[in-house]
Amino acid sequence: MPDGNRKDKNINELSGKVAFVTGAAGSNGIGRAIALRLAQAGVQVAVNDLRPAQAGRPGLPAAVAEIEALGSRGLAVYGDVADSAQVAAMFAQTSDHFGRLDILVNNAGAPAGADRVPVVELCEDAFDLVQRVNVRGTFLCSRAAARQMIDQAEGGRIINIASTAGKQGVARYAAYCASKFAIRGFTQSLALELAAHNITVNAICPGLIASERIDDMAAALRPADLSAAEYRQQMIEAALQTIPLGRLAETGDIANLAAFLSSEQASFITGKSISVDGGVQLD
Repeated sequence: MPDGNRKDKNINELSGKVAFVTGAAGSNGIGRAIALRLAQAGVQVAVNDLRPAQAGRPGLPAAVAEIEALGSRGLAVYGDVADSAQVAAMFAQTSDHFGRLDILVNNAGAPAGADRVPVVELCEDAFDLVQRVNVRGTFLCSRAAARQMIDQAEGGRIINIASTAGKQGVARYAAYCASKFAIRGFTQSLALELAAHNITVNAICPGLIASERIDDMAAALRPADLSAAEYRQQMIEAALQTIPLGRLAETGDIANLAAFLSSEQASFITGKSISVDGGVQLD
């Protein structure tokens, strides 16, 4: 029989659940915003990054402090999402600390750099790095999380951060687009495989977002006669001309959708790739 009370359930029911969020060390990144939004809902959050704090990235201790200031529990977990042994160790550390896992957010991504060139100039190493982090990392973390969720036999949520560039190709973004198209296909396949275990798998596809990644993109794409700051402003102005809602996405827009997809309210949504782009791409 249908659960007539299901519609009354809300995000507050996330209280006490455990999430693992990759790529969460940035001061103004999607991973950090999602971790904090989940913590606001009472989720205990393990936050991951590749290495300790570095210039411009305050690191995981700051993220954990913010999580705990919201009244939740946090854990810093360092490791390479594309290394199977490190992934196994990271998920074991999370399980040992919190005792379970309910939500995985695959947010870690390769930084924009040598891959943002025309394909005829794209070197194999730059292409491989993007696939290694974005695709292999999503695969390895999803596999580890799915295995644990199946063993727990209580369902779960896997959320992959893709991109609108995973729905439509962009010049000079071939490596990135290939990785995000791959994540969307992976999301669909995994959703079908895990449905019987009450584990939903969805992808979020942001458009251009007001985060520190704009700085990386501007530095990688700028012409020789413009500074990164000047080209960054040009990128934003050009994007605003195409967005019906008239603003860039904020990290909070992505975080709110991630919290919804983590909740019981989204229990009948799986295999979807949901754009958050202000109406640029109309599905």
